[in-house]
Amino acid sequence: MAYKYNPTPQSVLKTTSTLPSFTLSSMASSPSLLEETMLLLFVFLLFTSCSLSAPQETLHKNGSLSFSFPLTSLRRSPQASPSFYSSFISQNKKAPALKSSSISSSPYNYRSGFKYSMILLVSLPIGTPPQTQQMILDTGSQLSWIQCHKKVPRKPPPSSVFDPSLSSSFSVLPCNHPLCKPRIPDFTLPTSCDQNRLCHYSYFYADGTLAEGNLVREKITFSMSQSTPPLILGCAEESRDDKGILGMNLGRLSFASQAKITKFSYCVPTRQVRPGLAPTGSFYLGENPNSGGFQYISLLTFPQSQRMPNLDPMAYTVAMQGIRIGNKKLNIPISAFRPGPSGAGQTMIDSGSEFTYLVDEAYNKVREEVVRLVGPKLKKGYVYGGVSDMCFDGNAVEIGRLIGNMVFEFDKGVEIVVEKERVLADVGGGVHCVGMGRSEMLGAASNIIGNFHQQNTWVEFDLANRRVGLGKADCSRSV
Repeated sequence: MAYKYNPTPQSVLKTTSTLPSFTLSSMASSPSLLEETMLLLFVFLLFTSCSLSAPQETLHKNGSLSFSFPLTSLRRSPQASPSFYSSFISQNKKAPALKSSSISSSPYNYRSGFKYSMILLVSLPIGTPPQTQQMILDTGSQLSWIQCHKKVPRKPPPSSVFDPSLSSSFSVLPCNHPLCKPRIPDFTLPTSCDQNRLCHYSYFYADGTLAEGNLVREKITFSMSQSTPPLILGCAEESRDDKGILGMNLGRLSFASQAKITKFSYCVPTRQVRPGLAPTGSFYLGENPNSGGFQYISLLTFPQSQRMPNLDPMAYTVAMQGIRIGNKKLNIPISAFRPGPSGAGQTMIDSGSEFTYLVDEAYNKVREEVVRLVGPKLKKGYVYGGVSDMCFDGNAVEIGRLIGNMVFEFDKGVEIVVEKERVLADVGGGVHCVGMGRSEMLGAASNIIGNFHQQNTWVEFDLANRRVGLGKADCSRSV
């Protein structure tokens, strides 16, 4: 989902004394009682809306600040294909890797969270005054974008849509702006000049989602005293989804890079909850108080000269060692989890992908073992979403018990353990599938660890030290 460019280095997140004040001008020199009443009602509704969506600011003993935002969930249709918002399929593979020296220290800590459905959502206050926007947390993409609408929409927009006319800090990039030039090496987003001479973009994600609109500048306000400078965002006028994207990969245009974030983390809650309850996880920007128990694995880096057509150098690439099912180590060569000469085999951690996707060499070994354990119970001739053919009609608990725990092994002995109770994903209609798919069915030759296999796990991206931390947790109770 990320297209890349090299913006001029900007200042780090800045601290402001107060949010901009509101100035109200009278409608006439002697307004009528009705006009005064309507004006007061507007002011009341405006401030009420802002206060309801405002983050809660907490000052910790060590002097760091954290901010907690309200969480929302997006309910997907049970028949929908597994979500996949990553960018590596649609981006230019020749982009250079981001050097750690370009990341400076972050002056704040921020905590939010998301409710789990098929995708992970965070709510951020964007603009001046802030408008709360639901955004899909995506560590596999670069460009962050929000849903916007024109002043005269064809139909009433949903409440989650951002209204640029209400923000004093909003501006649109002209098409002759340096950031809109396609020649910039690490930003290959197709751009053009629209009829208003503004920078226009349009592209499709791997799951078919269309994002189209203008590149703009807008800020995010975390509290009364802390906000970002204006960041480059997409202002989407047409998209299949009414939620935005929070791009958090290593690209220079990502939110993490533009806002000089040196560390962020999240905890994905499990799906198994009682009806009517929405599980809630956590999202931190800055230090995580739970990090003392994390185990770390180093990110693999690729020199700028090492340009491979199937490699996404902006992804969080890790050294995966193998997969165990039950107590059995599958006979998958390590080379299946490493980028080859063409970049095929890269293993990345992606919050924007629901399922885990494996190259055929690894997927076939997993399927072979699943067939050995529970082959007669497979739903014959059934392929979920065109990518997964390990699905069942029978009792999910019994089948999970027969399969056993699934373990993803990484470098330095670090593991992600998927307990047998969570091996199968409920895809609707009484069908449950092993939460894996063939990556080559997506047109990719990479291994992607999706959010289904990140449940009840802290995942921390330590950008300053180029590493990923993992820690077990009950994410619905994490703070």
